[in-house]
Parts: sequence; C-alpha cells; structure tokens
Amino acid sequence: MTDHPIDMSVHPDITAYFDPETNTISYVVRDPGSTSCAIIDSVMDIDYAAGRITYDHADAMIAEIEGKGLQLEWIIETHVHADHLSAAPYIQQRLGGKIGVGEKIMEIQETFGKIFNEGTEFQRDGSQFDRLFTDGDTYSVGDMQCFVIYTPGHTPACMTHVMGDAAFVGDTLFMPDGGSARADFPGGDAGVLYDSIQKVLSLPDKMRLFMCHDYGPNGRDIQWETTVAEEKAHNIHVGGGKTREEFIKFRTERDKTLAMPKLIIPSLQVNMRAGEVPTDKDGKPMLKVPLNGL
Repeated sequence: MTDHPIDMSVHPDITAYFDPETNTISYVVRDPGSTSCAIIDSVMDIDYAAGRITYDHADAMIAEIEGKGLQLEWIIETHVHADHLSAAPYIQQRLGGKIGVGEKIMEIQETFGKIFNEGTEFQRDGSQFDRLFTDGDTYSVGDMQCFVIYTPGHTPACMTHVMGDAAFVGDTLFMPDGGSARADFPGGDAGVLYDSIQKVLSLPDKMRLFMCHDYGPNGRDIQWETTVAEEKAHNIHVGGGKTREEFIKFRTERDKTLAMPKLIIPSLQVNMRAGEVPTDKDGKPMLKVPLNGL
C-alpha cells in the first residue's frame, strides 16, 4: 500500500481518446478545482508503410484543451511504449507543459541505444524529458495532488500515476477480461509484473483505474475504465487470488506465442527520445530498422 494519503473525494474530469490504429487510450485529465490539466500517453499518428507522420489524435486533445480554456501543466508517459509513438513534443510546442516519465528511462535508453546503434550524440541520461519520476514522487495539476507508484515488469520504466480517485496504470493491467500485459520485452519480468499489479490492487477498492490499451476481447466494445475491486475479483490473469507462481507460469507461456508489436521499431526510437523523431547526419527525420536485433 502506498504511504501517500489518498483523497478519494477529488474526482478529476477525464476525457478519453481511443486510437483504433494502435488500440491506445490517451487522456485529458482536469483538476476539478481549477482550469489546469494533464495529458496521459498521447499518440502521434504514423503511416509506417508510407513513412508519414500526422497529428490528428493529438490535435483532438489540443482542441479540447483550447476550447475549454484549460492550462496544460503535464504531458505524462506511463512508460516507453512499444506499440505507438508519443506526440509529446508536438503538444508541448502548442500548449506548453512538462514532459514526465519514470527515471528508469535511462535503462531503456541504454538497452535500445545499443540495439539501434545510436552514437554518442544520443544522450542516455533521460535529459530529453523535463521530469524523471521516482517511486513515491509527488507533483500537482492545479490544486490536485498527484503521486507515482513504480510498477515495472512490462518494462523497467513503468509508473502508475494516481490523481485523486483515478489511477492511470499504463500497461501494468488491462480490463478484467483482458488480463495483463506481456513481460518478455528487454528488462521485462513476469514475477516483477505480478508484484507491481499487487501494488495497484492495494489501492482503495473504489479507485478508478484507467487503461492504456484495450483490444475488445471476445468482440465486446472498447472499454478503458474499471475499479480496483473489479480487477481484484475478476481479472482473468491475477484476480480471484491467483498466486505469483501461477501468474509467472501463465505469463511466460503466453508471451512465447506473441508476435512483436507492428510499430515496435519506430516506437522505441521515437519514445526513448521523449517523442522526438531521430534525424540523419543531414538533419532529415529518419528511422532505422535493426535486423535480428529484437
């Protein structure tokens, strides 16, 4: 259980934006007591086959923030995503705000800096971000006090962000009928993921949980909000008192059957740079495709 006091009376106003191309849910989170807001896990659109990036998804969030006269204070990444590209720099250029991620981003940068054969000009110290969060760190969105819980396992840099009665869990958990995220990426660990999930499930039963992804299992409509109580009771991977050993066995066997995300190569190159697209020696935006590297 977290040592931070949790004020369940603070009920942030949350607008979700679903991206059907990557099954990602981004959020605009407004402090109920002011005009301040945050964005969680933004998406930059990419037509990978054509090598073209656009910003329709981000523009929709920007339009809401500008239309309601809100002040963007934070652009949060719950982790370094392997399945979509962040639009954080584009949003920051338009609206301001600080870009924040977990401090273990440095491990991601070190690992994938080698895989993508990045030179010494690629800084591996997290300096591309405005704030590197550590476990238990606090920050504010307007008058709303927020804090972070270190929840690794899917990646080494995963963090859960708690804002009032809402927690944004990244890929640590899916909806109850979706289970949990894979743990076989570099630095992932099924046992560590189980432990992180228990941290999330130790939050108050009525805490609202917001997912980063949903795939509509068994053909149901896309969903992204549930509660701690629902996850504890019904999550198909960890609910109902499933043990750590049961989870590790299931998760390890399941992960062996999964293909790599189709956007993992562009996503990692961009997201480990806080959403900036890498360039070649002439300054032109350019992505690499490492062969047999992942």
